[in-house]
Amino acid sequence: MSTMPTRALNPAQQQAIQHGSGPAMVLAGAGSGKTTVLTARVAWLLEHAVVQPANILLVTFTNKAAQEIKLRVRQQTTQQLPLCGTFHSVCAKLLRQSGGNIGISPSFTIYDTDDQLAALKQIYMAQHFDVQEYAPKAVHAVISRCKNELLTPAEYEQTATSHFQKFAAKVYALYVKKLQAAQALDFDDLLMRTVELLRKDQPTREHWQRQISHVLIDEYQDTNTAQYVLTKLLAAPQDNLFVVGDFSQSIYSWRGADYRNMLALKTDYPELKEYRLEQNYRSPQSILDAATAVIAKNTQHPILSLWSEKSSPDKIVSLSAESGESEAAYIIQSMREQLRIYPANELAVLYRTNAQSRLFEEALLRAGIPYHLVGGVKFYERKEIKDLLAYARVIVNPLDEVSQIRVQKLGKRRVVALEAARGELTKLSQAVPQEFLQRILKVTAYLGKYKPELEEDRTRLENIEELVAVASQFQSVTQFLENIALVQDKQLADGDPAGETNSVSLMSLHAAKGLEFAVVFLAGLEEELLPHSRSIFNLEELEEERRLCYVGMTRAKDRLFLSCARSRYQYGVRSNRMPSRFLADIDQDLLEKIEDGGVDSYGARRTISLSGQRTLVVDEEMIEDMLSGKISVDAFIDS
Repeated sequence: MSTMPTRALNPAQQQAIQHGSGPAMVLAGAGSGKTTVLTARVAWLLEHAVVQPANILLVTFTNKAAQEIKLRVRQQTTQQLPLCGTFHSVCAKLLRQSGGNIGISPSFTIYDTDDQLAALKQIYMAQHFDVQEYAPKAVHAVISRCKNELLTPAEYEQTATSHFQKFAAKVYALYVKKLQAAQALDFDDLLMRTVELLRKDQPTREHWQRQISHVLIDEYQDTNTAQYVLTKLLAAPQDNLFVVGDFSQSIYSWRGADYRNMLALKTDYPELKEYRLEQNYRSPQSILDAATAVIAKNTQHPILSLWSEKSSPDKIVSLSAESGESEAAYIIQSMREQLRIYPANELAVLYRTNAQSRLFEEALLRAGIPYHLVGGVKFYERKEIKDLLAYARVIVNPLDEVSQIRVQKLGKRRVVALEAARGELTKLSQAVPQEFLQRILKVTAYLGKYKPELEEDRTRLENIEELVAVASQFQSVTQFLENIALVQDKQLADGDPAGETNSVSLMSLHAAKGLEFAVVFLAGLEEELLPHSRSIFNLEELEEERRLCYVGMTRAKDRLFLSCARSRYQYGVRSNRMPSRFLADIDQDLLEKIEDGGVDSYGARRTISLSGQRTLVVDEEMIEDMLSGKISVDAFIDS
């Protein structure tokens, strides 16, 4: 959200909000005040175009954004917007009122994700399907994708070629019948059935088209096929459509979002008027230039040229660390410096995969710096980590009742396999923890719970990989498990971390969209991490990785730190890493390059500024040692 005052509209914003009739697309760059423009557009329609509030439909992607716009409109115009909400909430309202015309009860239940999976598991049980062959989650993902693409079970069955696809088509048909019998709709149904209602029921369609004279939609780059079709149905016949979006911030393709819907608008509405908001109110020009250099390599969509009146004397710090641990340690030291200037809630660490949070969580705990995870669960509290640790604890201590109960819930076959291998595993528990964990994974076939083709499951597999990497750094299983217990209980913290109200934010790049911080640490800028290994040989996916990097960089209001490691633990082995190609895209004059050489004999971090100036990052304990005479100043400098 922009920090620009509500009434201070620049010329480009003024042109956009005063758009006359017909379709319009506003390309709103990061930090360009799009929320202000949407609010001002509504106010202009109410005050100057004399449109009634009930004739305006404003759609956002989060309830928070809808509430904020409602509040701003009320503050500016004293009027309420009755049709303002997410796609799903607006569709639910339409279906409650008119869904009976296509056989939907007005008292229908909305199934959340857990309800949907429970329904699928009931189908599996009734039909004697094997959950080990095709996981319900994998089938659920297919059904969701079909509904977002407006494909019925019969239509999907016609396109199914593989055994899995044919199986999913069969389950899809059974799932639809089960929800109909329960008078229930899932989230995807809210969109799909509303499209069905408006297409099939002419009186209902014409009623809503008469009522809605203006349609405004936020974050249009995140729409899927169903939402695109809904847009056209609700905007007709006046076609007073006003969409706001940014191609460069389209980062949710894995859940059906398609930025090409913005390109399709130009085809479907030849008279479409385009406005560009390129003045940024968040970041200094140096950060915008660096971010633009990264995103400019994309060729599949338009790129905005962001500019700002804000400048900064500080260059973007680009750190090349010896290891992932050194990267985390340097970031913590830099945080200490920034915390003298900014409150903790103005600092954020961003990363590509959730598994990366573990290093930063442990480093922040040890440093006594309060933190919280945004949109995620702390590493050692994640289900897959707790499951694997429960297996390990049961072998080390058969009397651990809490772990025994958790293991039992993971399946009898796995428990039997674990007990059959107890002797072997007990011997391994006296050796290297890494081998011990890897053997547990093989004996229990635990990894079979997860399907690599599912985004959520890939994340869980990455977390397990990270736990194995942690284990490889300890000499014994007992020491490994003890360290985890201490970390979980915050016994390794140097201080007394406060709550989340004033704490450093840790989050994935996907979770960072829409947020802003004074200081941003973008970690793990390495090949196969950012860009991710899955995307390197696919142009579409590689361009999305660039957009992810761009989103991360443009979260920074004042300072930006980019970091990579020259080596990391991967699959329990330390492997060499290559810096991300995105770093090479940035004008090197914008960067202060620092090479971190690890920790010296005094506990200081050896860091060298590659611009020719040596930088030594020290902590308070080292300063006290110098002042007390424990460390010779000359020796300290020479080190």
